[in-house]
Amino acid sequence: MKNSQPSSDLSFPFSAVQGQNVFKLALLLATINPALGGVLISGPRGCAKSTLARAIADLLPVKTELPPAFITLPLGASEEMLIGSLDLEQVLQQKSVQFSPGLLKKAHGGVLYVDEVNLLPDHLVDQLLDVASSGVNRVERDGVSHSHDARFTLIGTMNPDEGELRPQLKDRFGLMVELDNRYSVQERVNIITTRQAYEQDKIAFCQRYQTQQLQLQQQISDAQQRLPQVSCDQACLLEIATRCQQANVEGLRADIMMHRASLTHAAWCARDAVTLEDIQQVAPLVLLHREQQNGDASGPSNKTPPPEQGGGFSRPPQANDHQLPSHQSSNDKNEAPSAQSQTSQAGEWGAMPNNNGEAQRTDTTQNITLPEYQYTPLTEALKPEQYLAFHAKQGALTNSVGYKKSSLMSSKPDWFSTLRQSVGEWPPKRLAFKRLALGEQKLHLILLDTSASTLTHQLSSIAKSVVMKITDNAYLRRDKLSVLGFGNDHVETLIKAGRAPKNVQHKLDNLCAQGGTPLRLALHQAHKQITKLQQQFPAISLCCYLITDGRSRVNVDDLKLSVPTLLVDIEKAQIKRGRGKVLAQQLGAQYVALQA
Repeated sequence: MKNSQPSSDLSFPFSAVQGQNVFKLALLLATINPALGGVLISGPRGCAKSTLARAIADLLPVKTELPPAFITLPLGASEEMLIGSLDLEQVLQQKSVQFSPGLLKKAHGGVLYVDEVNLLPDHLVDQLLDVASSGVNRVERDGVSHSHDARFTLIGTMNPDEGELRPQLKDRFGLMVELDNRYSVQERVNIITTRQAYEQDKIAFCQRYQTQQLQLQQQISDAQQRLPQVSCDQACLLEIATRCQQANVEGLRADIMMHRASLTHAAWCARDAVTLEDIQQVAPLVLLHREQQNGDASGPSNKTPPPEQGGGFSRPPQANDHQLPSHQSSNDKNEAPSAQSQTSQAGEWGAMPNNNGEAQRTDTTQNITLPEYQYTPLTEALKPEQYLAFHAKQGALTNSVGYKKSSLMSSKPDWFSTLRQSVGEWPPKRLAFKRLALGEQKLHLILLDTSASTLTHQLSSIAKSVVMKITDNAYLRRDKLSVLGFGNDHVETLIKAGRAPKNVQHKLDNLCAQGGTPLRLALHQAHKQITKLQQQFPAISLCCYLITDGRSRVNVDDLKLSVPTLLVDIEKAQIKRGRGKVLAQQLGAQYVALQA
């Protein structure tokens, strides 16, 4: 924010960003109170996620001679880079064990920004959120026992088109905002004009917003000092608990976060006590990623309305504030299929009017047994003792010369073990490497036929029981899962790619079967999904299940999937009228028919 900086280092001013008032409010609350656990921003490219994340760092009150740091966590970051590890230089020169701090230490007092947090390995996200909520980084590894303060504003952004963050990790972000990039023509013109002025003369542009920036910085500092004195009476606590109960949230983290966020919003608005307005403003930010759609017997949860645009960032009123509407819509809906794809499905079996859908309940009495895939990785093809013996022999041959390692080991050196095994020797005769986990995680992609032909003989109910069987097994194995439903001439994402949920019966029971069987469209979508999943989870083994009654006349031999596929034929008849076995042959898939 200081104009003494080189023009190349000047960030786009927070006050100059047009619109996105809800996003701004969430960032301000997380800046005032890092104990909220950070902000998760979901939205497509080009909606100012990175711009605002960088701009908020300039508003942090300066408490030392150095300005607050803005640290970016790269996608390829290792655990050592994040939390810190053994200081090898100190070990080699001084022969003493010393801690080398990571990015968490550097981010203390500043902003830690994680772009595409949904693509970051789960264990790193878990560690990151642990430290963000506690404010302390505790390290017990490589012979090092160390802890240090790590209080920072955590900002994670994600594009939902590239995969979801699993619910357990999403829940640990204190606040969440969903954005879109739909703007009016006039808004687009204003944004272009503002950006052009910034790029032409960054110093002059930033000076124009200097007063507003200083006012915001002072407001944040005042709110931080006022926060410990803000109180919340019993009536407000009851309101918070009621809203969380109506949203059918799991656990009590939502209640705690809404209480903290309400206190923080009251401090931001220069109040000494929480009011209903504070709760109304922060409730959507707290409940967006926690609200459960499958309500219990008390009825469906009430959708929390978005916060009013007049609150939060608009205090105190500024003459040149831009009060543009915030965008809080979801981009998760699938696009409607083209007219051409609909026409191509019109002649398939099972077609019926689109409004004649019926939801059959999942048949939990079915005893479903599915065969194992013929294609298995080496870790499963060999017995554990054979696998270990094979690699131990290979390791004995390679480790005796130079630094080559066994393929049981990762490419990450284990420096503590290396130094311990080579005391008094440098360079060491042999490097020790960290072991690879032998377990292999899978991602199960399920293609579920939801066409009207599955309504006969309760086939839809049987198909749902197959999905539930696969999901339950995946949950027990901690595997990942994605479910696509195809029927009524379109493909719908029923369960987004992520950790297999504990219970899917309620979602399946409410799923309607109707219309034709867009099998080719489903396989096209599966190809896209597999490509995306292989990019998102490169180390995971993918497998696909096609659950159908085979009532489709289309030829699919040009749509073979690149992963092992099992076709589950749910048709209940001694003489099959469907083409399940033919489809399996065309797809190069294993075939299993459920008995009548």
